[in-house]
Amino acid sequence: MNVLSVNTARATPVHINGREVLTAIGKQPRQGPVPYLPLGLDGDEQADLSVHGGLSKAIYAYPHRHYAFWRTVRAQAQVGGWDDELLPPGAMGENLTLEGLDERDLWIGDQLHFADGGVMVVSEPRFPCFKFNARLGFSKAAKLMVESGYCGAYLAVLQPGAVQAGQAFTLQPGPRELALLELFRSRTAGKKF
Repeated sequence: MNVLSVNTARATPVHINGREVLTAIGKQPRQGPVPYLPLGLDGDEQADLSVHGGLSKAIYAYPHRHYAFWRTVRAQAQVGGWDDELLPPGAMGENLTLEGLDERDLWIGDQLHFADGGVMVVSEPRFPCFKFNARLGFSKAAKLMVESGYCGAYLAVLQPGAVQAGQAFTLQPGPRELALLELFRSRTAGKKF
């Protein structure tokens, strides 16, 4: 298991559905080690702290293996926007693009351990919103995230450190009482996206 990309963004105003909103969903890859503290990665912001950020949602991790799915559905929806038509790391709004791990493997309380002593803990799934639709360029993106379960995971920082692309990590199982996907499905059941 390793980190494919480390991504950050500053909150900026954008126009979505005819109104101006503040967002930091447009994450861009960073080079070299990026320090992280209890409130997240150095140089990263969240625009709406009621749904992103804070101690329990300091860092958002997303599995790279889902990118093929999103490229396919964007092509079917005939969405452009990225020059090479490939979604770059950070396109889902994630801070960490991960290889070798996805939602099916994660439980609330599982820990990601890094060689420098840094530790992050799985705290909850990500729930999509209208900004995700705008970022991917079509109105059914949030609905497809719910249907697929390709939600990624929020991480809390237990021990600060620094993370960089190519860095390996290990997964230490938590109490295994609540699966990440079980929580995601229970909180999205019956809601319209």
